Amino acid sequence: MFQSFDDETDPTVGAPRLARLRAEMRRRNLDAAVVPRADEHQNEYVPPSAERLRWLTGFTGSWGTALVTADAAAILVDGRYTEQARAQVDTAAFEILVSPEATIEHWLERVLRPGAVLGIDPWMHTTDQLKKLEAAATAAQATVRLLDDNVVDAVWDGRPAPPLGRISVQPLALSGEAPQAKLGRVQEALKKARADAMVLTQPDGIAWTFDIRGQDVAHTPLPLAFAVIPAEGRPRLFVDGRKFTNDSRAHVAELADIDEPAAFRPYLDTLGAAKSRVLVDPASAAAALARRIETAGGSIIAAADPTILMKARKNAAELAGARAAHRRDGAAMARFLAWFDRTAPTGNLDEIAVARALEGFRRDTGALEDISFPSIAGSGPNGALPHYRVSTATNRKLDEDSLFVIDSGGQYRDGTTDITRTIAVGRPSAEMRARFTDVLKGMIAISRIRFPKGTSGVHIDAFARKSLWDGGFDYDHGTGHGVGSFLSVHEGPCRIGKLMTPPLEPGMILSNEPGYYKVGHFGIRIENLVAVTDAETLPGGERPMMAFETLTLAAIDRRAIDVERLDAGERAWLDAYHARVREEIGPLVDDDTRRWLGQATAPL
Repeated sequence: MFQSFDDETDPTVGAPRLARLRAEMRRRNLDAAVVPRADEHQNEYVPPSAERLRWLTGFTGSWGTALVTADAAAILVDGRYTEQARAQVDTAAFEILVSPEATIEHWLERVLRPGAVLGIDPWMHTTDQLKKLEAAATAAQATVRLLDDNVVDAVWDGRPAPPLGRISVQPLALSGEAPQAKLGRVQEALKKARADAMVLTQPDGIAWTFDIRGQDVAHTPLPLAFAVIPAEGRPRLFVDGRKFTNDSRAHVAELADIDEPAAFRPYLDTLGAAKSRVLVDPASAAAALARRIETAGGSIIAAADPTILMKARKNAAELAGARAAHRRDGAAMARFLAWFDRTAPTGNLDEIAVARALEGFRRDTGALEDISFPSIAGSGPNGALPHYRVSTATNRKLDEDSLFVIDSGGQYRDGTTDITRTIAVGRPSAEMRARFTDVLKGMIAISRIRFPKGTSGVHIDAFARKSLWDGGFDYDHGTGHGVGSFLSVHEGPCRIGKLMTPPLEPGMILSNEPGYYKVGHFGIRIENLVAVTDAETLPGGERPMMAFETLTLAAIDRRAIDVERLDAGERAWLDAYHARVREEIGPLVDDDTRRWLGQATAPL
């Protein structure tokens, strides 16, 4: 199994570990400390050696920050993790703060005393984040001390060693562009920015640029490394040489000089001493990078990492791979959904059994490299937790006459998948069917939308929420996130949500996943992945338009729909989608599954 269901959380660890941290803070004459869930790469996906927030608090979510003073402590999470934090964290030791209503800066301004010293590891924060923390300290008449090492590491006994995942080569047939050409594009961008070099800090950017993949973090094929790319000449990759195979070392050696990680920080000093103008992304690179280069005499060009947008625009080969991966994944989903419908009525299924079964159907494809994240398999009230992770401690039998949420995905060499289906178990209530239909209407609205060039995800987010808003409902997560090509299941820079991001462009792959969550009762989410495409010109139209191509191919549970709430256009879309699922997935599955698929995708 690529996922574990062991109960790995224990709220009781918070108080004693907090006491050890405070003792270390006193030893260093620190009045406060900030402990984000981050590593030196500012990665969403971190190895066990960087799970400092989890070690300190017990919280296992992918986003959060602990704030500690001598007599107060808090953990800030976002709306996805409110209930999870309350369950995993000792609330007698840590106050639970929820973003965006609360912020790190406001909490610090409230609790820091004049003259207090706030200790910060500048490798764990971006330049933009550090500026906000420094401003908060100034507002409280406190000062910031940038630490040479991490204060948590000093008290973390048994901290895991850094990972040594194997590095492999991503074939040109799947990447669609030679790494030499990618490097050429990056160097052209540096010349336009009048930079002598850039520091590439994001592991997925390094993986994309050099056509390599790694195994340093769970479920995402990332090689943890840093790179320096000059405007002219050979790049330099800083990575533990033990990660290479003979083939991957030879591949990278054609493109770049290879150094061990210990050489990275001194090399930043070399860049500074040469008075280099170095492009560093203030939103994604550790603040320590820029400060070190400037201290050594260099200057910083604060600009977006050019690989982020280049990587988001999938080329023809990557889109073809995504379609192939979704057909393969769709066949696995069809087998799973047919099995679920046969097995759920027995009353013997629980959440772990369902998650295990789905991973098994994906493994049966023979092409699964990993799952793209631990499956979210929630029955009844657990389905109302958007980022619920089932464990042996929380595992529930599937409730009768309820809804079951299964959010999962696969990592295949040719693409990354992410799909959510909400499945009726027994006879869902009228309320459940009404909210399911609201969510479905929102998903269909995004699927059908046409929009002009220059449109950002923030401009179309409301289309997914309108039916819910009409009834006084909403959900506290984005409607869509970017997805990589055998890379991160959460990829920037674009998304569909309430925050402004860069415009959508052809080739970008995003999720389309509105939801509804009635805490303590049930949850609903329906998710397909979509690719941005150029739309055909309509007669009389004046502007170039774009649209979404739906990539995901899996039946949507018709039993949970209140059909009368769908208009003619929505019914037509769903019938056409289901016809496509039948046509493309039917030939890939066994006879029993094909018969189930025919019934599950019949016209409304």
